[in-house]
Amino acid sequence: MPKISSKTIGLILVGLALVILLLNFFFFQQKILWSIVFVFFGLNFLLFFYFLRFFSHRILLVSSQIERLKEEVNILSIENLKNHEQSLALKFKIERYSNLKKLIEDLNRSLKLDLIVNVLSSAVYTLISRSCGTVLLYLVDNQYQKLSLVHSIKDDSDLVILSKEGDIFDQWVLRHSTQLLIENLRNDFRFDSAILSQQDMRQVLSLISSPLISHNSLLGLLRLENKNIQSFNQDDLRFLALVSDLGAVALENSLLFQKTQDLAIHDDLTALYTKHYFIGRFKDEARRAQRLEEHLSLLMIDIDFFKQYNDKFGHTAGDIVLKRVGLLLNTVLSKFDPLVCRFGGEEFLIMLSGINKKETLVIADDLRQKIAQEKIILRRQDTQITVSIGIANLPQDTKDEDELIQKADKAMYQAKSKGRNQICCI
Repeated sequence: MPKISSKTIGLILVGLALVILLLNFFFFQQKILWSIVFVFFGLNFLLFFYFLRFFSHRILLVSSQIERLKEEVNILSIENLKNHEQSLALKFKIERYSNLKKLIEDLNRSLKLDLIVNVLSSAVYTLISRSCGTVLLYLVDNQYQKLSLVHSIKDDSDLVILSKEGDIFDQWVLRHSTQLLIENLRNDFRFDSAILSQQDMRQVLSLISSPLISHNSLLGLLRLENKNIQSFNQDDLRFLALVSDLGAVALENSLLFQKTQDLAIHDDLTALYTKHYFIGRFKDEARRAQRLEEHLSLLMIDIDFFKQYNDKFGHTAGDIVLKRVGLLLNTVLSKFDPLVCRFGGEEFLIMLSGINKKETLVIADDLRQKIAQEKIILRRQDTQITVSIGIANLPQDTKDEDELIQKADKAMYQAKSKGRNQICCI
């Protein structure tokens, strides 16, 4: 509202007084008395000066109230904006945590490791990264005591993950066994920029990472990264830690289940397949071979004079011999994709698919020679191993799967009766 000055109001009042006097003179033919004029002007001046002061004061009050209201409006606008932002953040949190129920259901749906890994990675990629950046899931390889990248999700299809065993950030998480939040890598004192520049790393400016720990056992880690700064905050890290705790339990259950399955189908000493598992696979493969009119060969193998190892060097030595022979069978025959099992005691049974009887004889003789060339040190003595091998082929020897095993076994006993360290077939 524009403010009217007192000078302007005074001039307006004087003008009005003159107009009134002129109207009085011309219309009523009266003479002007200067005393009346002075009184008139004086009274009007006092009267209008009073009103001028009064209205000026009112105008000042109104102006101050307007300014105060404007300040209150600005404050309310800022508070409203903050409340709106908090409302959106709260809504996002509610939506994020409400998805935990679905995540738990998905994790409990199966004990397959691949499915659990995929569910975990997809959940954090959607709920935390909002489908941006990169998600990496590492598991600890207990055999080699190192990390191994098992799953990744990337918004850039051309991005190549070179650090399959983790990098400096992952090693930091493992060393401290705690979560890691980097809002801006350029300003993070924990990591030397000179060392980072020397490493062949993809562009990463912000990341969060959490170890997967269950019952004080480190299973791996879950990591999210982005090319932009401040892509993650403390709320994201807390949520990632919660998801990691849930995921660690699911992963541990899956690994235990997988280990149980492996123990059920693998011999605990030689790590070869068990007889029960082998027979099931063999029967399926035998039916398939007959349907497609393909060859299938069996090699029944027995370690010569195995009892002497136990008698001379003890049962521990016998276990060493069994493990070494099992390893040799898989190594020598690896290019033929064999199915190898510990059939019982010191006997092994091998299935070779798609190989005829003549080719099997050549393969078996090469296997026999390489086993004979192997030296094992038992109680500081060089020991040589020999085996007797019996061969049977489907359909050349029989078309019955059960009879095929019997013929391979019978051929193996013929090899032993003929002096051992040789091959026989029916």
